[in-house]
Amino acid sequence: MSVGHTAVTTPRPVVWCDEGVDCGIRDLLNRLGDRWSVLAVVELAQGVRRFRELQRALPGISQRMLTLTVRRLERDGLVSRTVHPTVPPQVEYELTPLGHSLTHLVRAMVDWSYDHHDAIVTSRQEWDEANPGSEIR
Repeated sequence: MSVGHTAVTTPRPVVWCDEGVDCGIRDLLNRLGDRWSVLAVVELAQGVRRFRELQRALPGISQRMLTLTVRRLERDGLVSRTVHPTVPPQVEYELTPLGHSLTHLVRAMVDWSYDHHDAIVTSRQEWDEANPGSEIR
């Protein structure tokens, strides 16, 4: 340490916010923690989708859950909704520029999960064998 240096420096954590400042990470985690939102973003990264096309691309999602999901994404500014004045009305969804800016993070998560899936499955099996009767699943 140098003569005039009295402060201890520590590296900044990977995820940090200044004390008392809302950096928005909770909002992002709330949105990305919802599995349907991430899957909808992945699908919409391919291009514009009508409601039914989006629903077919997300097996297992109910109409109500898809409606809530796209509304939340629209509210957050990640998805835009266009209603065409036809009978019945045709509705299309697409990622906004903000939504597109999120796709590189989603792609990184997809790549990471692909690269580490086998290791996670193996670790779970080993843990389950070492902890029989555990309620964690």
